[in-house]
Amino acid sequence: MSRPYQHRIRKAQSLINGILHPKNVIDQLVRQKVSHYVTLPDSETAHMYKALMAEPSITVVPVSREGEAIPVAAGLFIAGQSPVISIQNAGFYEAGDALRGLALGIGLPLVMFIGYRGHNRKGDTPDSAASFLEPYLHLWRVDYFVIESDDDLERVPLAFERAAATNQPFAVAIGTEYAKEGVE
Repeated sequence: MSRPYQHRIRKAQSLINGILHPKNVIDQLVRQKVSHYVTLPDSETAHMYKALMAEPSITVVPVSREGEAIPVAAGLFIAGQSPVISIQNAGFYEAGDALRGLALGIGLPLVMFIGYRGHNRKGDTPDSAASFLEPYLHLWRVDYFVIESDDDLERVPLAFERAAATNQPFAVAIGTEYAKEGVE
């Protein structure tokens, strides 16, 4: 049965934060020669996780807690690999000691994709996880970009450039959920 309102719903969703297709993000990761994607899979990144599992050039490394992502990535980096991490904002707060001691402490040029759960740039953000992310990044002096749609993906190579130029972690805050494959 056809649902004529479905197009309006998708259009309204894209007006809130935008559409971000996993395949387009993965294309950026492949261009940057990312070897490993260290992540704690969750409901907001399920479509990205599924798409990554089909990408042969990137090894997905699941962790059981967000605080493990930075140490695992640091080990991969020391072993000559090119990892990124992907964790939610609430878990990023838990990873603070690893951020301090490893990423910042050893000068790890790590690009960190951080889910900006609760982010809504066009309205109220009642989720405290969202309201703390940017102040938390500022506290640690971690530079960042916010990505809300495919239109923002030109920021991904810039994040890698900035991390490499400064030998410091750089955050990419994902301000929307990844789209399901086939959603326009």
